[in-house]
Amino acid sequence: MTRPVRPDFDAAPEEAPAPELPTGRYFNRELSWLAFNKRVMEEACNAAHPLLERLRFLSISGSNFDEFFMVRVAGLKGQQVQEVDSRSIDGLNANQQLAAIVAEAGRLADEQQAIWRDLSGLMAETGIRVLGEDSIEGEADEWLDRHFREQIFPILTPQALDPAHPFPFIPNKGSSVIFDLVRKADGQAIRELVLLPPTLPRFVRVPGEQACYVPMEAMLKRFAPQLFPGYEIKGSAGFRVLRDSDIELEEEAEDLVLYFRTAIKRRRRGRVIRLEMETAITAELEAVLIDELEGSEALLTEKVGFLGITDLSALVDEDRPDLKFPPFSPRFPERIREYGGDCFAAIRAKDIVVHHPYETFDVVLAFLKQAAADPDVVAIKQTLYRAGKQSAVISALIAAAEAGKSVTAVVELKARFDEEQNLLWADALERAGVQVVYGFIDWKTHAKVSMVVRREGGEFRSYVHFGTGNYHPITARIYTDLSFFTADPALGRDAAQLFNYITGYVEPQGLEQLRMSPRDLRASLIALIDREIGFARAGKPASLWAKMNSLVDPAIIEKLYEASGAGVEVDLIVRGICCLRPGVPGLSDHIRVKSIVGRFLEHSRIWAFGNGKPLPNDDARVYISSADWMPRNFDRRVEFMLPITNPTVHDQVLDQVMTANLLDTEQSWELQPDGTYDRDEPGSKPFNLHRYFMTNPSLSGRGAALASRGAVPKLKLRRAVPLGPVQPLPPPPEPAQDLDPA
Repeated sequence: MTRPVRPDFDAAPEEAPAPELPTGRYFNRELSWLAFNKRVMEEACNAAHPLLERLRFLSISGSNFDEFFMVRVAGLKGQQVQEVDSRSIDGLNANQQLAAIVAEAGRLADEQQAIWRDLSGLMAETGIRVLGEDSIEGEADEWLDRHFREQIFPILTPQALDPAHPFPFIPNKGSSVIFDLVRKADGQAIRELVLLPPTLPRFVRVPGEQACYVPMEAMLKRFAPQLFPGYEIKGSAGFRVLRDSDIELEEEAEDLVLYFRTAIKRRRRGRVIRLEMETAITAELEAVLIDELEGSEALLTEKVGFLGITDLSALVDEDRPDLKFPPFSPRFPERIREYGGDCFAAIRAKDIVVHHPYETFDVVLAFLKQAAADPDVVAIKQTLYRAGKQSAVISALIAAAEAGKSVTAVVELKARFDEEQNLLWADALERAGVQVVYGFIDWKTHAKVSMVVRREGGEFRSYVHFGTGNYHPITARIYTDLSFFTADPALGRDAAQLFNYITGYVEPQGLEQLRMSPRDLRASLIALIDREIGFARAGKPASLWAKMNSLVDPAIIEKLYEASGAGVEVDLIVRGICCLRPGVPGLSDHIRVKSIVGRFLEHSRIWAFGNGKPLPNDDARVYISSADWMPRNFDRRVEFMLPITNPTVHDQVLDQVMTANLLDTEQSWELQPDGTYDRDEPGSKPFNLHRYFMTNPSLSGRGAALASRGAVPKLKLRRAVPLGPVQPLPPPPEPAQDLDPA
């Protein structure tokens, strides 16, 4: 049997100008994202999931929604306000996109509330209740009364709203309760506002076997007489605001760290983008909020039954294992155990790929901890995009620096919503003696690479880790990603050039295996697709499999359309945004797109090319990457793609991971030519890729002892049924009227 050798890249063509954007060839990016969040919401309705896991999906949809408004919608709103004539990939201006977003987002917000009403009723049947202010009674009322007086009352600060007390600033994602009061003594009307301090929990749990939770805004309204003695409560309502939270980098910023410290503070005071108010709010209080918060300028002002759907995640922590997925303990690669836990010895013997979360992220930490403690290790270089709040990775780097090793950390300050935490880590690293570098001003360092240089036998050997995900111990438990470890000298040399490019702007020369953006990643990818087109035109089998989070780049989409026209079979697994329109006669007949939403978040980026044979095959060109197929990943980020040449790793990535993703029928959605997604029918032989990997060891990490117990079941791909007749493309959309901000 032939085995893959190092796949040389064909000479990449000069990058062509961006193609014209004819109407009807693309889906709108923002509406495609909303369709993704709808799929997440649908999992909250999936009766096959345990009840609290359904609640978790609903809460995730709320968190996704918040970020979408704070970043994507805020950016469009900024374009609208500044009258920037910028068009989306499908040719819409900011006004047209915002109009479409308002309509669709409103429908999704209503669906979220309806799902919550259904779930809360089901939860009550299992003994988990969320009480409103009018549902508190008996012993619960007595306990909550005492708890309010002792634990909540001292923290609250009511503020009168009158000419002497102007309306206070409400921070981003801040919640408050506004009250209309009348003084009993003289009938004097007064209006008060109470901010919910972020230090208070979102819910108060009443002690007892029955789980009773009370939202904090309900607590305030229930015990308002203690806050306002001598007053009659005439009306009250909770509300929540979302603000523009994107940070726009100014190229003339002289001090990147100082700029971000200032920008983070400024972000908390951004323009109001979304204003949520409780359904029961009176017309008078609603008018006050809209006026004081400049809500007339907000993109979306809506009344909801429950504020802050994302906060429902707190209820998932209830100790009810019967209402959650069965516990899962990730495996530690047997290969490394066979070498007595010596990561370097195991990697030196053979490349290894670790499949998270099925295999533990602890192996990455073990790699770094061993490097920190090993007296033969002389240098460690590490990129840090997102590392989390309690990062063992940071601790390992600090330990290495304190042990006298040369440690370099590339800390990305532009990692959205992690900027503040990354600044804190950078300070801690510098105090320990780590050389901290912030990379490029106008590009993000998104590549996930760790490099250890070790003295062995009078020479230096490099051990490198390339990841498709972040060095984040928490998300590594729920994101599916690949960690590739190698001692290949060529990849070590390429990794050294990558780091020199980031830290010293030294342009890489003669890269042997890696390809990088913004240097040549898109052109190299186009060259690989062109090879498959050449095979198809020569009458040979031609196929392409690719897995990613988002597909937006018009140059790549057009190349995929060209490949389809030539007869290349294209199977794409795109979890989130997809602007490519599949299955359209004469345009994308041979392209299929599926999205997988399940227990784990599909995050790995894998690309496979048949190389003149049907996929999967032993000679296929297989790559892993840190990049999605988006303009930002190709043009404004430092990313990598690398070939997988080790036969066992090649088999694992192609025959296990990619094949399982294509086989999945239990958590897959198929993208239709009209932009809708249809959930797959499980069929007579349902297949769940997450369950498969939780119960089967990986190929490259299983070790000799585990391998002797029997082979891992071979997956066989059942070719997808060709699409049936499809409707022609819809006519171009009529130009939308300017969005009315009110």
